[in-house]
Amino acid sequence: MEKSPLQIARYAYSPKLPPVLRGNVADIAPVLGEKTQSQSDCEALSKLFPNTYGMPKVSFAKGSNSNVSKIFNVGVILSGGQAPGGHNVICGLYDALKKANPANTLYGFRGGPSGILEDKYIILDDKIINEYRNTGGFDMIQSGRTKLETKEQFAVCKEVCHSHNINAIVIIGGDDSNTNAAILAEYFKAEGENICVVGCPKTIDGDLKNESIETSFGFDTATKTYSELIGNICRDANSSRKYWHFIRLMGRSASHIALECAIKTQPNICLVGEEVEAKNQSIQDITNYIADVIAKRAANGNNYGICLVPEGLIEFVPSLKVLISEINDLVAKNEKEFSQLPTTAAKIAYIESLLTDDSKKVFNSLPQSIESQLLLDRDPHGNVQVSLIETEKLFIETVRKRLAHLAKEGKYKGKFTPQSHFFGYEGRCAFPSNFDADYCYSLGYNAFFLLSAGLTGYLSSVTNLSKPADQWNAGGIPITMMMNMEQRHGAQKPVIRKALVEMDGKPFKYFEQHRDKWAVETDYLYPGAIQYFGPAEVCDQTTLTLDLEHQN
Repeated sequence: MEKSPLQIARYAYSPKLPPVLRGNVADIAPVLGEKTQSQSDCEALSKLFPNTYGMPKVSFAKGSNSNVSKIFNVGVILSGGQAPGGHNVICGLYDALKKANPANTLYGFRGGPSGILEDKYIILDDKIINEYRNTGGFDMIQSGRTKLETKEQFAVCKEVCHSHNINAIVIIGGDDSNTNAAILAEYFKAEGENICVVGCPKTIDGDLKNESIETSFGFDTATKTYSELIGNICRDANSSRKYWHFIRLMGRSASHIALECAIKTQPNICLVGEEVEAKNQSIQDITNYIADVIAKRAANGNNYGICLVPEGLIEFVPSLKVLISEINDLVAKNEKEFSQLPTTAAKIAYIESLLTDDSKKVFNSLPQSIESQLLLDRDPHGNVQVSLIETEKLFIETVRKRLAHLAKEGKYKGKFTPQSHFFGYEGRCAFPSNFDADYCYSLGYNAFFLLSAGLTGYLSSVTNLSKPADQWNAGGIPITMMMNMEQRHGAQKPVIRKALVEMDGKPFKYFEQHRDKWAVETDYLYPGAIQYFGPAEVCDQTTLTLDLEHQN
């Protein structure tokens, strides 16, 4: 297969490791730290995870570790949506395995968690691994969204591991995937199985983090990719000076992507879902804010601008959150009757007739296109698929009406010509930035030392990431440490708590301090394409939110 010049050049890139992971693998030993507890619901979680709850944090230091020379057969699984750097996690794991003992074997289960359930795998060797070093995508073994959550599934996993003498599984995934990893680790422990389960933190949304998981991999590359595109549109807007661009960005459950891209590009408007919820804002409140900025810019002769909208914003609007919850319940309870309705109009009328009075008012205030999108097929959890709701077009319509009202009052004399965009899949499989290439390789390499030490139910952790890689630290944290109990499908279940944008956090405070100036002035930044070769201050820089979070 023919390769692009960049692809060939990236194969040759040597990812940087934390200092402690360099050198002889037999000289890297685990150091157990303080015991941990979950963020909340400690009693409930300790009962659900009697064998793996409260385990200590782990760091690695120079020492003696005879375990690494043993034979390890490891299965690796890519789970959930793609994120730049996944291949490098596998490459780091493979290199550490082979460096410890060339007889070690890495099984790549194909198609996500279903691969282990169906025993579909490939043996990863030098030829395969070298074809994917420092490249984007998950196409080495593909991913999938099958959940590992039932005892029947766990029993199948056990049998598949036995059939190949697999003594460790590495699951590369987000919050749901690593929750399942923790449950699988607990199952193996309860069954007396000597099979370790280690997770690696992945999601471009950036909502899987704490003090020991400073960022999830892929976030850096994705936000740099989106910021390049936003910067290009900023330049175009400033050139033609006649369009308002409404740009929806990935980020269902948190607004980290939108916030990072805003700090990188300085748009006129960036909506933050967590702020909308904290201030109990309505669609009309948000509409008024956007329209006021547009009117102020028009008064200065600037009938153009940039507005960033996180895709999950609609679920942060309290009245819409209630509406969506009602619709989810109604669709689930009346699934058969609802599915048989012949037209979208009939489905809208049917749901409308069942809504409470308050939710009916909110529903009727929405454009019909958004009403129909709220009724689209549900996700596996029975929830509305937020990524299919064109929130940016919703605000284009509500803002258009508001501006017409302001014009009648003599408060707006501009011309509103909107353009809509959605940046989503463009960022999920990009060539990983140097930061993500290094970070992911380190996560995979580090995962080997966790499993070789017999540590199960842990997330691979590399910290001090705002500094150069020669100052990074390596270790692991128990997955249960990141958990709480949440209502899912009518029952309380253990899940990793999503990390939201903090209103008192340094990144949001920085944005809040500057957004009024950015709103009226045209002060765009143009980040340009990701740089892979050149000065470290250009090529190895990490996300601005990570830098801000670690400023003294």
